[in-house]
Amino acid sequence: MTAVDIQEIAHRITSEDEALSVASQLSDEFAAGAGVRDAQRLLPRDEVRTLAQSGLLGLSVSKEFGGIDASTETLAEVFRLLAEGDPSIAQIPHSHFTFLEALRYQGSNEQKQFFYAEALSGKQFANAQSERGNKTIDIDGTTLTPDGEDFVLEGRKFYCTGALFADWIVVRAANADQFTETGAQVKSAVYLPRSTPGLSIVDDWDGMGQKTTASGTVTLESVSVPRFNVVPFTSLFTHPTTYGAQAQILHAAIDTGIASAALRESVKLAAKARPFFEAKVDTAVEDPLLVQLAGEAAIEVRAARSLLAEAARSIDVARRNPTEDSTARASIDAATAKVVGARASLAATSTLFEIGGTRSAGESANLSRFWRDARTHTLHDPTRWKVQHIGRWTLSGTIPPRHGLL
Repeated sequence: MTAVDIQEIAHRITSEDEALSVASQLSDEFAAGAGVRDAQRLLPRDEVRTLAQSGLLGLSVSKEFGGIDASTETLAEVFRLLAEGDPSIAQIPHSHFTFLEALRYQGSNEQKQFFYAEALSGKQFANAQSERGNKTIDIDGTTLTPDGEDFVLEGRKFYCTGALFADWIVVRAANADQFTETGAQVKSAVYLPRSTPGLSIVDDWDGMGQKTTASGTVTLESVSVPRFNVVPFTSLFTHPTTYGAQAQILHAAIDTGIASAALRESVKLAAKARPFFEAKVDTAVEDPLLVQLAGEAAIEVRAARSLLAEAARSIDVARRNPTEDSTARASIDAATAKVVGARASLAATSTLFEIGGTRSAGESANLSRFWRDARTHTLHDPTRWKVQHIGRWTLSGTIPPRHGLL
């Protein structure tokens, strides 16, 4: 397979400052229709196309292959900005960047050349990883079986965020009859064109939040896979990398973006709210108890943003020199940002109603979407386990596990 010619499909971003400017503009554009899209579950096809054409999907491509190799700090801020506009849209490209990162560590030069060119041209990658019925992510029922020089792929995946919009679906599969020394499955990441025969996508996501992420089901029936499209996955976790930390920092950025949006909406509501009579003030913004609520929310959001940036910088340091210690620190810092971001998003989206009063609960305003998005997204990779790893690192310097979720 040879790389496609890069057409003028997507804009070419030439600097990190430009990337942040583009993300800020898109955030404002996406925010304008976010409430209606959520209320009516209107899938953001046009918005996702605009995102692809903006050039942001090529941010992480290395300079060797034509990109700007944007820092994790910039990438995290791009995600935070997009989530501040519409968290569902921000969630859609998460796997896109995660599997571009897998290529950085595991892909051949030929694979990088081809797939990075796809990303730079505006093509989108989505995931097909999760499965129902298995007790652990260590076991995949989806199998990749040799068939001559190539392979056959069989299985079913769930929660495949963004698959409906994607040009490429990346499937995690177990290599048939291959096991590590400890008996674990050997797995691969299989990069499939959406039009691949035997691959079907069903829009059956019914979450109460993140409604328009199109996180549906992918079914794979006797799918023929060229060897070129298979990238080793298990070996990604046998040596120090920032793969898991980057995936987690982007989740933290989404949570922090939701918190930022909720605080912004709270300020608008406070300007219109009726003061409680016992406060004996003319406007709600003079109510000392409301002022307290706003101050607490602002502190939590600022803390989340600061830790997000700090963790992103830690990942950038570890990427330049990926030792066991530097990558462990990056994972712990990313976990810390994720914990605080999740807490800030849940707190700010609840405080929004305290500040807005009864009118803020009206269905027409659809302000519940902020809390529903936060509650749904924060279920991804439970923070309770991240606190455990942070505590062990703090007390005994215990290196956290490498499994992509920390």
